[in-house]
Amino acid sequence: MSILVGYVPTPVGEAAVRAAIEEARLRGERLLIVNSVREGALADKSVASDDDLRRVTSAAESAGVPHTVLQPSHRDDLAQEILELAREHDVSRIVIGLRQRSQVGKFIMGSHAQRILLQSDRPVLAVKAGEAHL
Repeated sequence: MSILVGYVPTPVGEAAVRAAIEEARLRGERLLIVNSVREGALADKSVASDDDLRRVTSAAESAGVPHTVLQPSHRDDLAQEILELAREHDVSRIVIGLRQRSQVGKFIMGSHAQRILLQSDRPVLAVKAGEAHL
């Protein structure tokens, strides 16, 4: 089995990866680091650079956690992409980062995290950004 973490190069994404590395280490499982790119986007702040990916994979290696980086593309539904990857790879747990948004922001933009939490058929660990860095 493995742990799947949704990663974006932000403090929230870094917190999610730290928590996922620790979960994978404690459970003796492989880590799947997912950084999904929106199809057709010319600029996407959620796309991890090579340096970002080197940093998170180095943290996993330092913890002795076997890992794989997946960078699939998605159209409009990132939550669905994460849920499908979780089923496809038969993960034991999904780790996501949470950021605070206003009620209006959630209404207009929706919430990928909320959909993953509510629609997942496996445990989800949701973490907030912390002070520590990778």
